[in-house]
Amino acid sequence: MIENIRLAFQGIFSHKLRSFLTMLGVIIGIASIIAIVSTIQGTNEQIMQNLIGAGNNAVTISLRQGDGEYYMDSGLPAGVSPVTEEQKESIRKLPQAADATFYVTRSYVDGITSVNASLSSGRAMGIDTHYLSTCGYEVYSGRPFTENDYKAFHKVLLLDETAAGILFPDENPIGKIVEVRTEPFTVVGLIRKADKFQPVIESYEDYVTYTQEAYGMALMPDASWPIVFLYDEPENCSVRAKRTEDMSSVGRDAENIMNQSVTGSGDISYRAEDLLEKARNKQELSASTNNLLIWVASIALLVGGIGVMNIMLVSVTERTSEIGLKKAIGARKRTILFQFLTESAVLTSMGGVIGVAVGIILSQVISRVTATPVSISVPAIILSVAFSMLIGIVFGILPSIKAANLNPIDALRSE
Repeated sequence: MIENIRLAFQGIFSHKLRSFLTMLGVIIGIASIIAIVSTIQGTNEQIMQNLIGAGNNAVTISLRQGDGEYYMDSGLPAGVSPVTEEQKESIRKLPQAADATFYVTRSYVDGITSVNASLSSGRAMGIDTHYLSTCGYEVYSGRPFTENDYKAFHKVLLLDETAAGILFPDENPIGKIVEVRTEPFTVVGLIRKADKFQPVIESYEDYVTYTQEAYGMALMPDASWPIVFLYDEPENCSVRAKRTEDMSSVGRDAENIMNQSVTGSGDISYRAEDLLEKARNKQELSASTNNLLIWVASIALLVGGIGVMNIMLVSVTERTSEIGLKKAIGARKRTILFQFLTESAVLTSMGGVIGVAVGIILSQVISRVTATPVSISVPAIILSVAFSMLIGIVFGILPSIKAANLNPIDALRSE
């Protein structure tokens, strides 16, 4: 085998231009597939990261009516009891859960104001002591809520960066008063995401999905929530999974536990937001187009394979006397067959390796020109090289069989 490989390289380098032109179809096909697969994988990772964020792995379970969110401004829902402390502890003890938080919230609240500004369509939340760590926030100025804030029903607030910038554009918000529906609250801290992550917005749907905090948030202790809103409101839950792969299962388990508090027979129930399923659905939307592109690129490999077969047939014709001499001194058919198969496989494998390098460069060029994310797939590289070798074997069979079946007398007489 080693001798066959040595002879294959010797034959390839003795006709450099012809060998390169023969490999060109394989190079183009492999480069196209590598570029397409890298773009597909990069886009899929972008979708997954957009939905899941920078590794937070938090799953939200909220009360829903039909296909939409239940709005508490309509009043407390019938047949829904507050989640018990035992249920909360059961969710925190789920084997896939790293932590869990329970909170009440209102979206698009217009009554959050400072002396000179108003947080139009902001979000108000009543949070427990687990919220910041579970959802990946940090206090970067001031202090977090203390145990005494909860016990004494202190009217204190945490603002995110958006809310702080709108309500207090030119001054430090710490210690300032913010009215929430005419009730005065003191700002004690400012929060932001611990891991900076900026989703890529490509459509209005992406905007709605990824910019839930674009209008700003005002957070108060959940114990102080009834001062402004309703008593015994059903809580939402965010569970932080230990691994991204556990998000769907931990969301379903938490959903089932929380639905033990729902006794009504209507269409109201707690449901988990399955971000993994959303990501998969978005990825599948482009699957058919991507597969079509791969098939089109595979045509170049087919053309390259035909080119290899053609040049190997020419090589057999050129080396007829050599084949006859080898057979005359005792070379078996199998030896001749494997020699030409090896040469064909080495030729296309070299084309595959060059094609991989060109494909990686091409994917980087596409990324820079179109701002499309790319991710180089190592399995795709290995499969591409292996497939290029297979092409050499498949399309080299006919020339190899022709060479192996030559009559030695006729072959020697060909000169």
